Amino acid sequence: MKNISKYKVEKTIIIPLLAMAIISIITLSSATSILPSYLDNLYIKQIVWYALGFVIAYIIMSFGNSIIYKNAWILYIIGILMLLALLLFTEPINNAKCWFSIPGVGTIQPSEFMKIILIIVLGSMINNFNEEYNNPTIKEEFIFLIKVGIIVLIPSILTFLQPDTGVVIIYLLITIVMLFVSGIRYRWFAILFGLLLLGISVVLIVYFINNELFINIFGTNFFLRVDRLLDWSSKSGFQLENGLAAIGSSGITGHGIGNTPIYFPEAQTDFIFAVYASNFGFVGSVILIILLTFFDIRLIMTALRSNNNINKYVMSGIVGMLIYQQLQNIGMTFGLMPITGITLPFISYGGSSLLSYMIMIGIVFNISNASLRYTN
Repeated sequence: MKNISKYKVEKTIIIPLLAMAIISIITLSSATSILPSYLDNLYIKQIVWYALGFVIAYIIMSFGNSIIYKNAWILYIIGILMLLALLLFTEPINNAKCWFSIPGVGTIQPSEFMKIILIIVLGSMINNFNEEYNNPTIKEEFIFLIKVGIIVLIPSILTFLQPDTGVVIIYLLITIVMLFVSGIRYRWFAILFGLLLLGISVVLIVYFINNELFINIFGTNFFLRVDRLLDWSSKSGFQLENGLAAIGSSGITGHGIGNTPIYFPEAQTDFIFAVYASNFGFVGSVILIILLTFFDIRLIMTALRSNNNINKYVMSGIVGMLIYQQLQNIGMTFGLMPITGITLPFISYGGSSLLSYMIMIGIVFNISNASLRYTN
């Protein structure tokens, strides 16, 4: 590690990030009124996670991205082993094997880290492929896509079995976005979307025609997940109805900090936007959406400025993941998207998710500077 006294970070990224940290802590404090008593200190824990996250981001900026890229496959193997260990050795929490329980710390969710690991691995794969083949043939692209499919399929299966369908969707979206900017022929996307549409159509046809047959083919667990995904279309469900009531009653300026008027489950994670909107109303919601949009645009501009191809691929995965999670989380809060348990980045509570995002932030700052810049 170099001897450094100061690292220059991009203000148009760090300022929105600090603003989101403040919003997250205030909103989690406000959610205390509708959370169980054993969760009333979540905002304090979030402060600790943010502090640790900034330390991790600083360490990554100190070493640079090259070390991370060189060890991409080691990180991938570690991530896969952690996902496998969840299924083999952990006890279910809320009927899911998604977390390691660490006494005195809480829980760690490996799939959150697998998202950024997958971005790094795919970025390395795409970069190596484009360097090796300047004008690849259809056969060469097909072989490459098969390799990518295998790399993505392994963590997707392990995560699906936990079960965590929402994260699997993020894995697939990251892959599609990164392949789209990689320069491969667009016909592959037409084929992919055609196959996905066919598969989804078959599943839905069986689901609507004969529930018993669906359960016999796909199992009860998958039936319940599909049933939950389709629940949003009828605007039904206790969580959604109460979340909408809290938002709808907030008016222009909201009920005020700590005055969420009605209870709904997962207020600290999945439905954090409903807490924020009920406290700060329409005006506050618009401000938060503008803040998120500005942050996303700055990340996109960072990617466009980069002269390093692997950095561009990694940034495309990061931006695609963040935008999807923002749209999905806020959309499901209003009943515009299916409820999938996806959190709002940098706002929702979560040690694993927040630390994974701060790892991402360290990578982003390295990319935004092109190389580490220090002043003595």
